[in-house]
Amino acid sequence: MRITSTSCICPVLVCLCFVQRCYGAAHHGSIKVTRNQTKHIEGETEVHHRPKRGWVWNQFFVLEEHMGPDPQYVGKLHSNSDKGDGSVKYILTGEGAGTIFIIDDTTGDIHSTKSLDREQKTHYVLHAQAIDRRTNKPLEPESEFIIKVQDINDNAPKFTDGPYIVTVPEMSEMGTSVLQVTATDADDPTYGNSARVVYSILQGQPYFSVDPKTGVIRTALHNMDREAREHYSVVIQAKDMAGQVGGLSGSTTVNITLTDVNDNPPRFPQKHYQLYVPESAQVGSAVGKIKANDADTGSNADMKYTIINGNGSGVFSITTDKETREGILSLKKPLNYEKKKSYTLNIEGANTHLDFRFSHLGPFKDVTMLKVIVGDVDEPPLFTMPFYVMEVYENAKIGTPVGTVTAHDPDAANSLVRYFIDHNTEEDRYFTIDASTGTIKTAKIFDREETPWYNITVAASEIDNPGLVSHVPVGVRILDVNDNPPELARDYDVVICENTKPGQVIQTITATDKDDSANGARFHFSLDEGLSLNPNFTLRNNEDNTASILTKRRRYSRTSQDIYYLPVLISDGGMPPLSSSSTLTIRVCACERDGRVRTCHAEALLSSAGLSTGALIAILLCIVILLAIVVLFITLRRSKKEPLIISEEDVRENVVAYDDEGGGEEDTEAFDITALRNPSAAEELKYRRDVHPEVKPLSRHHPSSSLDSIDVQEFLNQRLAEADLDPSVPPYDSLQTYAYEGHRSEGGSISSLDSATTHSDQDYNYLGDWGPEFKKLAELYGEVEPERTT
Repeated sequence: MRITSTSCICPVLVCLCFVQRCYGAAHHGSIKVTRNQTKHIEGETEVHHRPKRGWVWNQFFVLEEHMGPDPQYVGKLHSNSDKGDGSVKYILTGEGAGTIFIIDDTTGDIHSTKSLDREQKTHYVLHAQAIDRRTNKPLEPESEFIIKVQDINDNAPKFTDGPYIVTVPEMSEMGTSVLQVTATDADDPTYGNSARVVYSILQGQPYFSVDPKTGVIRTALHNMDREAREHYSVVIQAKDMAGQVGGLSGSTTVNITLTDVNDNPPRFPQKHYQLYVPESAQVGSAVGKIKANDADTGSNADMKYTIINGNGSGVFSITTDKETREGILSLKKPLNYEKKKSYTLNIEGANTHLDFRFSHLGPFKDVTMLKVIVGDVDEPPLFTMPFYVMEVYENAKIGTPVGTVTAHDPDAANSLVRYFIDHNTEEDRYFTIDASTGTIKTAKIFDREETPWYNITVAASEIDNPGLVSHVPVGVRILDVNDNPPELARDYDVVICENTKPGQVIQTITATDKDDSANGARFHFSLDEGLSLNPNFTLRNNEDNTASILTKRRRYSRTSQDIYYLPVLISDGGMPPLSSSSTLTIRVCACERDGRVRTCHAEALLSSAGLSTGALIAILLCIVILLAIVVLFITLRRSKKEPLIISEEDVRENVVAYDDEGGGEEDTEAFDITALRNPSAAEELKYRRDVHPEVKPLSRHHPSSSLDSIDVQEFLNQRLAEADLDPSVPPYDSLQTYAYEGHRSEGGSISSLDSATTHSDQDYNYLGDWGPEFKKLAELYGEVEPERTT
């Protein structure tokens, strides 16, 4: 097999390759390279060697960025079976076959139809095969070969990370590394010098330099001062083809900033300063500022101000404002123009962060002198003391002097001073002050036990200038007098057991006194001497402000007396001594053998009756059962009786049932029936049957004619007179029955009392026609017998 290619092997012979390609195209590939033949000079004979397989391929080369009008010739495929008669057909498959690369199927010539870019794709893998055109059978096995895209210098170097921002300390040594820049070239670094980059500096000299191979930027001068120039703009160029003429280039900008170091000491703009401060300036207030200049920045410019000497170091102090880096002068003590009119201060300003590399540029501090002039002002009165403490007894009368405050004018004029109390608080109203002398007096009566201390404020002003006012606090302590008697500390619940022995302590008592300890801390306890000797209890004073209550006999009985009252007299040790009497209540209780109280009241009553707890429970249970039986009985008696009308319909429309029934007309035992009859039916007037009358009635018998004509009013008055004159009337209210309704009327009586034996002529048979609702009523009033239903 023969492989013919016009691609040049040596990169240096690019131009020769181009001439070769043109020449080869004109002679139709007359340059042949085969594996089993050796090329000789034209006219010489060929020497044949042992035949080898010819269908073996080398790689082809094609130049990128081909811009010619004709397709670019790549190479030629040839099989040893090809006799030149067109019977062999060449087929090309693989990457770009038919689109980028085309082949003449008769001659095997391969051409590139498009301009290729090596930076997008470096090579193409294709497959070649030779077949018999008539039988379509392969003459050679399919073989793979590569077409490489050969690079040309068509890409300029690029700085992918630019522009750059970098810093370097000022005053750095020459050659200090600043930054390394790197440019990339997309061309093939293995082919020629297309990707070989060289760096150079276009802008930034003579301050900086760049290494042409590595791209490292370095300082090129000694002691570059930030205070002189801080920012630099350096332009770096990268050029391929090793920097030769015709190479492509790219550039980037590097912005370099010099950072600060402490290479400048602070300096005061002036060596002498003068400050005016009025004598009225408040202690602790800022009275002035001073500042030393430092050309450095940041922490390198931080400084501290101090007062190193001078006659005002004890009167003034200085601090440093970290934001403004100023020295703040403050007042430590009050100024007095009349005593001292000026002060001299030596102030030092020094850096706090030192760099010993630049100590030769020091010292990094500076000193200036400050003269402070004190200004005279009209000052308010000045009290002789910053505060006053006075004392007065609680029983002092109104107008009693408490104390005196004194103030004077500190100025040379020495004006007169007026004193007053503003009375802004309730405590101020307890005192008055003499406007001329400053003497404070009481205005109300004090009670130490209620308020032991008063805080007031006294003001003083100049008579000539009332607007200048000064104030001073005054504390008044109220002294105690013995005006409160002692009393028991609490209400004691004293309990004594029935089996207590004589001389046994049953209670220890203490006392309290509202007065101060000097007038009431010592208490003396005793029994009231005005009473007779107590046979049951005695009291022992313990001489420690306590007293003990002791028993005097052996046993105490709750049945005979369960409570004892013991008067106790308590006196204090004040001058004069005060005393009070209190009564202790002592209860007698039943106790266990170990002294624990069992009970004090309920069991005592039971014991006196001779009943135990179990017997009491049984009695109470019986009482409860009896009460339950009585309540049940009363409930059954009052239970609802069976109604007269029993019907399946149980018609109850508009019927109100009254369950309480009287004994009827047959019942003559429940009450005197004559009281319900009219006077004409009574033969004689009846008296009360519960007592025996001792007087005769006003009238015994009345004729029938007189009874018929008697009036109701007269009848009522007669009965009232009998009741009033009856001496046997009991002292309780009694019922007088007045059932007489008066003389018979023409219409007759509507009462059923006199109609028990009469029969009504009225016919009630029509009730049966009213329907089933009135069936029961028709049976009651009709003559028809009711139907019995089972």
